[in-house]
Amino acid sequence: MPGPLDGLVVLDLSRILAGPTCTQLMGDLGAEVIKIENLSGDDTRAWGPPFAEGLDGTPTDLSAYFLSINRNKKSVAVDLTDAGVQKALHDLAGRADVVIENFKPGGLRAYGLDHETLCAAYPGLVYCSISGFGQTGPNRDKPGYDLMAQGFGGIMSITGAAGDEPMKVGVGVADVVCGLYAATGILAALRHRDATGEGQHIDLALVDSTMSWLVNQGLNYLTSGISPVRAGNAHPNIVPYQVFATSDGYVIVAVGNDSQYARFCDYLGQPGWATDPRFATNTARLSNRDTLVPMIEAELAQRTMQDVIDGLEARRVPVGPVNTVQQALESDQAQARGMTITMPAPQTAEGHVRLLGNPLKFSRTPVSYRTAPPATGADTDEVLPGLDRDR
Repeated sequence: MPGPLDGLVVLDLSRILAGPTCTQLMGDLGAEVIKIENLSGDDTRAWGPPFAEGLDGTPTDLSAYFLSINRNKKSVAVDLTDAGVQKALHDLAGRADVVIENFKPGGLRAYGLDHETLCAAYPGLVYCSISGFGQTGPNRDKPGYDLMAQGFGGIMSITGAAGDEPMKVGVGVADVVCGLYAATGILAALRHRDATGEGQHIDLALVDSTMSWLVNQGLNYLTSGISPVRAGNAHPNIVPYQVFATSDGYVIVAVGNDSQYARFCDYLGQPGWATDPRFATNTARLSNRDTLVPMIEAELAQRTMQDVIDGLEARRVPVGPVNTVQQALESDQAQARGMTITMPAPQTAEGHVRLLGNPLKFSRTPVSYRTAPPATGADTDEVLPGLDRDR
């Protein structure tokens, strides 16, 4: 069954994580994605271990990192400094609907593959540029990596325990969210192109997208003029809404309103806490957080994790476990939702690779998993037959 982006051609000049996250999503939705790599491959191919093991027992060029965001793509490995390659890619852009790249601003101009050149040659082209700080501004020429974006964008300043050093999120979330913004922007531009025939250039920065998902914490500052600080797992605007230790593990208690709080107090055997004026409303609980939270901690520490989950679920109070990655991905819920998949990979010792699934569930045009992440240059001859390389 064709996907919602069936027939769309994406020329992918991006690498690492943000751009490839975008193009894997578009590939899952049915687009033909042609991934252009240098002759040694995308940098992330070497970001291991772990690597998928080859038939001879040695590591392949399929690192776990690369596998995570490069399915449903064709790999073309070329030397961008080669004039013949540049012409071939220019021509390839002419049959593409989308070009996406994450070179430094102006970095593709020397190859004639920049947005000014290609958009002038192909007026219907949607061209998306991802960079650390964007195409304008005083920092436009600085390199951009996820960790640097998390630092500059403010999220690290509010992540981690109070009094400890700033902490990054455990995955490259700045890159991932930027990739999702890229996909959204590209689809919006394609809708405009389909209506008017006009392509356009999309300028997207890792740091901009990071600042955009500061959401309530960003607005806490803009509204009050006070910069938020690290508070560990505690919520800046809701109490109790955090991780608590039990006698045998950790649970998340997410009390979102005062009626839930009253039912939570019932479970704790402390109904008076629900009417105590210090704690009866969320505003009051925020003001008296340092008094209330230790009281809750003492109560929950005496109970098992399962007792807390069962007791609060019975009272319709939001609660859940803190799973390991293994527990999350091997859970019945993950399997029921198709959040892990297995794809054939004959170049590997096991003959397949396990990958994370796509979370989108369409009723009429489902996502598809057509090809596993490719070996470096596996599709060069198919995509660029008879390529004229200057030597």
